[in-house]
Amino acid sequence: MTIALLERHDALPYDLLLLADPSREMIDAYISESRVYLARIGDERVGVYVLTPLDDKRAEVKNIAVQESWQGKGLGKQLLADAAIKARELGFEILVIGTGNSSVAQLYLYQRSGFEITAIRKDFFVQHYPEPIYENGIPCKHMIMLEKIL
Repeated sequence: MTIALLERHDALPYDLLLLADPSREMIDAYISESRVYLARIGDERVGVYVLTPLDDKRAEVKNIAVQESWQGKGLGKQLLADAAIKARELGFEILVIGTGNSSVAQLYLYQRSGFEITAIRKDFFVQHYPEPIYENGIPCKHMIMLEKIL
């Protein structure tokens, strides 16, 4: 798998980005201040992550997704590791990531990758998304924030 920075003139891979964030409006709100990294295996686009500076010391993975046919093969773990490397190379000391309270697999992956829960943004998804979101039969209401020291 190769992971490369998407150039500003390249089309955004909304098909992948929308796997992690169901709102194109929310994606468009943060994408202009972010770096988008696209993962490929051969000619196939298999994953993406978005790295956004928060301040001088902290960057956030705002979006991370793996094409459905490639999920469960360790690509998400590789994308997360690459995000930590890129953030460190850019001079950041802490990597932040958020996910829904119903995102059980993501919470497992992030904590196994060295992230620790630092905050809960109550009702984030209720307030910022027009349609209710359900994952694993659980209403997605709250954003769980995690951090990793790089």
